[in-house]
Amino acid sequence: MTLFIEQLFNGLQLGTMLFLMASGLTLVFGVMGLINLAHGSFYMVGAYATALVSAATGSFFVGLAAGITVAAVVGALVELIVVRRLYHRPHLDQVLATFALILIFSEGTRWLFGSSPLWLNPPEVLSGSVNLPGGLRYPIYRLVIIAVGIAVAVGMYFLISRTRLGMRIRAGESDREMIGALGVNIARLYTLVFAMGAALAGLAGAMVGALQSVQVGMGEPVLILAFVVIVIGGIGSIKGALYGAILVGVVDTLGRVFLPSFFGQFMSPSEAAGVGSAIAAMLIYILMAVILAFKPKGLFAAHD
Repeated sequence: MTLFIEQLFNGLQLGTMLFLMASGLTLVFGVMGLINLAHGSFYMVGAYATALVSAATGSFFVGLAAGITVAAVVGALVELIVVRRLYHRPHLDQVLATFALILIFSEGTRWLFGSSPLWLNPPEVLSGSVNLPGGLRYPIYRLVIIAVGIAVAVGMYFLISRTRLGMRIRAGESDREMIGALGVNIARLYTLVFAMGAALAGLAGAMVGALQSVQVGMGEPVLILAFVVIVIGGIGSIKGALYGAILVGVVDTLGRVFLPSFFGQFMSPSEAAGVGSAIAAMLIYILMAVILAFKPKGLFAAHD
């Protein structure tokens, strides 16, 4: 039971990290109609900036602020220089252009910092563990990631539903020509939304960078999971991104841990490990197919 609770928390931690990625991705697609394959590159940029600034200053929190800021600035520059030219182009052009950005970011990062991974340690104050109900000791830093994801979800809800900027974002999603006619600077709004999405991806990369190595290409596997999340949750829905991220995080984590032992009850250990790992890797895609079979547009509508 203790193992199950521990893995459930690990699933929540993965889910909240995926929400940080997916919320920015679904926001950009919902408002701009843009398929951005380079979103994972902002995740990598945030992680690298955090690791480098933390090493230079000795402060994880200064590095975290730098990672978010650098990702937002890089996102704004990418929108101004490249993405702005793609809004009225077919989705295939958007996919090709943003895929080219992945290659540019990856090779540029390798050229600047080399292929060796960087290491980022969590701050001393968050490096211990706490006792949870049931006698489970769980790392404080992972709990902080969960708390940060929840805080961002609440903040996004209030931003989208209760602020003037959120009203403009929702209006831009519904009828961009009309709000342009009413005097809203669409170009500036798009740049701001894209920078917000990049900042959220940078935050995810910065937080997770302390749990794993910071290396070239680290954003692509997470980007695949983020796309699964927004398809399950509903494209353009922040609420759907939250529910979909938690669902994907928990299902993926529990499947990878428990499926091999489940098959081990009636298979040899080597066969159980192989079959269990293979099915665990497919589990979130099976989940996506089942949900889309009953709800083709995902769990929630775009305006939720």
